[in-house]
Amino acid sequence: MSAARDATDVLVVGAGLAGLACAGDLLAAGVAVRVVEAGDEVGGRMRSDRVEGFVVDRGFQVFNTSYPQVRRRLALKDLRLRPFTPGVLIHSPSGRLRFSDPTRRPRTLPDLLPGRLAGPRDLAALGLLSARDTLAPPRRLKRLADTTTRTALADAGISDAFVERFFRPFLSGVFLEDELETSARVFHLVWRSMLRGTLCLPTGGIGAVPRALAAALPRGTVHLETPVERLTDDGALTADGREIAARAVVVATGPGPVGDLLPGVGLPDYRVVTTYYHVAPRSPLGEPTLLVDTRRRFLNTCVLSEVVPAYAPPGRALVATSVLGRDQEGGERAVRAALGEAYGTGTDGWDLLTVRTIEDALPAMVPPRPLTRTARVAPGRYVCGDHRATGSAQGALASGARAAREVLQDLRW
Repeated sequence: MSAARDATDVLVVGAGLAGLACAGDLLAAGVAVRVVEAGDEVGGRMRSDRVEGFVVDRGFQVFNTSYPQVRRRLALKDLRLRPFTPGVLIHSPSGRLRFSDPTRRPRTLPDLLPGRLAGPRDLAALGLLSARDTLAPPRRLKRLADTTTRTALADAGISDAFVERFFRPFLSGVFLEDELETSARVFHLVWRSMLRGTLCLPTGGIGAVPRALAAALPRGTVHLETPVERLTDDGALTADGREIAARAVVVATGPGPVGDLLPGVGLPDYRVVTTYYHVAPRSPLGEPTLLVDTRRRFLNTCVLSEVVPAYAPPGRALVATSVLGRDQEGGERAVRAALGEAYGTGTDGWDLLTVRTIEDALPAMVPPRPLTRTARVAPGRYVCGDHRATGSAQGALASGARAAREVLQDLRW
């Protein structure tokens, strides 16, 4: 028995998106909830830092307005969202190409004329694929045969050449793997969300999203800098020796603590990504657009200060560029050289602001991939997070919601 003892109905360990969603739903049902978070801020991986006057997200991230859980839980106008261009620029040996959605920006229609980015057969196949994914209800997409994304694109009639020119470089930055081995079901759901929503960033950084979720909870619900050492028969023991008794404990942390607190819970492998943040004296691209590389020397790059001017002090430009894996010796130098070529400008005057390597950036979602999994682990023990769903913000929030439903059922609340 610890020296100090406290009690609540449900203890949620972790204040990322899943934990905050779970806590919010339980509180709405009248359950007493406490959320403990090891870090000094909510959000888990979805956090933003201030570095020398710049807003630096922990790895390049975007916010999709189409996610149902997002629209249910957040007042989007309060986030002061700034959109990316609905499309992507592609750096290729033959020059810069543009893939865009002409239904949103009709003036970009010539960019999709046959012969520029793709031939007529590929464009027709892309149109049919996009129409099906846009109009189909999610439950139908979830029941599709679960192959790899590469197989799904081939089955849709898209040529290998178009895959290599657009889909492979673009989706490598979405799924953080460059072999298109991600589950086809996940691909169709993500493609649907991109076609139906807008990719944005909050003016205050991506960390504004979990902060908004936490702000909606009653004051005193979330306790920061409170790591949990282990679960006990009655609840959990914090690192400072305090026991918190609870009828149910929901573990909503990253994969490392999940494995420590709930041994035996199956966890997927995780993708590792490194993002380099450079400061330029002027913007190398005068639009808020993602730029990818057919040679895949980087996953994607963008001028964040073109998306959200507040990300950088006046007169400076903040460029974020992501690569697969960890930072390697000479990696920044190679990235800088590739950026000079892709942006068509000199980079000698750019300063490296900081580097962020995210070890658990995204769960590997290879088939067969269950899109939803029960939160129940043992009597009174539950787990939630993006590793239990699609790996997106929608997946994390939905996993937290499922955990709350199952806790309420089991507690007969």
